[in-house]
Amino acid sequence: MKLYYAPGACSLAPHIVLRETELPFSAEKVDTKTHKTEHGVDYYTINPKGYVPLLELDSGERLTEGPVIAQYIGDKAGRQDLMPAPGSIARYRVMEWQSYTTSELHKSFSALFNTALDDSAKAIFKAGLRKKYEWVSGQLHDKEYLTGDTFSAADAYLFTITNWAKAVKLDLSDYTDLQAFLKRVAARPAVREAMKAEGLVK
Repeated sequence: MKLYYAPGACSLAPHIVLRETELPFSAEKVDTKTHKTEHGVDYYTINPKGYVPLLELDSGERLTEGPVIAQYIGDKAGRQDLMPAPGSIARYRVMEWQSYTTSELHKSFSALFNTALDDSAKAIFKAGLRKKYEWVSGQLHDKEYLTGDTFSAADAYLFTITNWAKAVKLDLSDYTDLQAFLKRVAARPAVREAMKAEGLVK
């Protein structure tokens, strides 16, 4: 398999999941500004949507959308800790968090990276994100991870997106349960490996 990624982008989440499973894969970096891969290929010829992540399967088929890629990886590896069994309530809980992170957090962050928006407009999105993160932090109280004591694909996604806060000057330091969660995830060997491979940490 081959994962197309951009350093620190939402593609870090499936990258983490891949390293958690120890499935064999290669990774190819994409410049999201020029839309060229590290080998000089026009990325639009690989993914007409133009964004990462994309997972190219051994069959040649291609999957897009991070939460779907994470589900595929977990199922392929048989890792029901990362993606619980189909039909189980545990799986729906992970998918519930994946959906929330996509629609409520990821998309709100996207607005903060938009250079066309002025500071007053961005302040509205920041206030909305803080309110959402207040709720998320509360859900993490007395829990190691989002769905309990087990690290899942949803945790990889939340960790990835929340790491964008510093880049957009969104202060979340007062949410202690959230901060403790981020430290726990950052300490996982697979997470460190993924971040090191993307040049995010030494």
